[in-house]
Amino acid sequence: MVFNSHIFLSHMLKIISVVGARPNFIKIAPVHKIFQKHSKKVNHLICHTGQHFDLNMSKVFFEDLEIPKPDFYLGVSEGSHAEQTARIMIEFEKTINAEKPDLIIVYGDVNSTLACSLVASKLGIKIAHVESGLRSFDREMPEEINRIITDILADFLLVSEPSGLINLKNEGISENKIFFVGNVMIDSLVYYMPKIEKSKILKSLGLNKKNYILVTFHRPRNVDTKENINKLIIFLNNLGTKRKVVFPIHPRTKKNIKDFGLSDKFISNVLTTDPIGYIDFLALSKNAELVITDSGGIQEETTFMGVQCLTVRNNTERPVTVTLGTNQKIGTDLSEVEIAATTILNGKIKKGSIPELWDGNTAERIVEILLKHLT
Repeated sequence: MVFNSHIFLSHMLKIISVVGARPNFIKIAPVHKIFQKHSKKVNHLICHTGQHFDLNMSKVFFEDLEIPKPDFYLGVSEGSHAEQTARIMIEFEKTINAEKPDLIIVYGDVNSTLACSLVASKLGIKIAHVESGLRSFDREMPEEINRIITDILADFLLVSEPSGLINLKNEGISENKIFFVGNVMIDSLVYYMPKIEKSKILKSLGLNKKNYILVTFHRPRNVDTKENINKLIIFLNNLGTKRKVVFPIHPRTKKNIKDFGLSDKFISNVLTTDPIGYIDFLALSKNAELVITDSGGIQEETTFMGVQCLTVRNNTERPVTVTLGTNQKIGTDLSEVEIAATTILNGKIKKGSIPELWDGNTAERIVEILLKHLT
């Protein structure tokens, strides 16, 4: 029976989407839903590399986003960047050789994105890169290397904001490969808004709408030394004297805080939690007075929802959130971030607007483009 089923599917397009980390799950969900509408033409499969191994940062996202159980699970998690990338390549090559897809789709800028693109490219499999062209112009960020190389290898470069078009053109990428489709993360946000509205997370944490600060930190330069962790805790405690602060702690950040012996240094008004699922986290973001982060995707989500956001980085690969949105790029000096936060808490907010094509229909544009060029 399986053999006959395989013959039946052999004339269909076979497409494998690769996910590995939290942002990938959010981006794949709407794309998978649209592919399901074309199930007579496309067999869309999901490969989870295992890059994010924390339960709340992987399994919960599949459940929240209603993504089916992955068709392939590579089980590659811990290790250095080189080890992780190499092991994903080894395992993904086995999947590609067994399945012989017509196309792989990679999302964002994580190690899984780079590793699977390298494998597909060497085996002559076409590659589509969702969220192509974003650049921080900081090559000390591993994600920047992942983005640049993936875009060189990709056959379909699917761009989320105008800066991506400019960057790819400047890098000499053929315009025939470049498609401005909008931001697929916003598709998920729009689709799940009814669930987000029903979330009970504020009640369970004892929070009042627009009367707390949501904070996330995970980038190495912010959390990988005792000095920086200590500064971060002092900063959060200072904010905690003004408002309640909610701090869902990334696994690596949590490990560093524990290893440095600083777990008990937070004041009671700073609520530290484990990583929070997609729906509840967005409920927290939507209802926060202010979000402070070093994440990429959160800059986009807050811009769409009109929430004040301070980005604790010296650069951003999502400049439209600053030029049009409610995001402000402050830098990594936490004393400057505290000044900016206090200004917002005192009522001086940044007005923003929603960028072009951030309309909840990006996945439809992506699938339409791919089917047009592959069939």
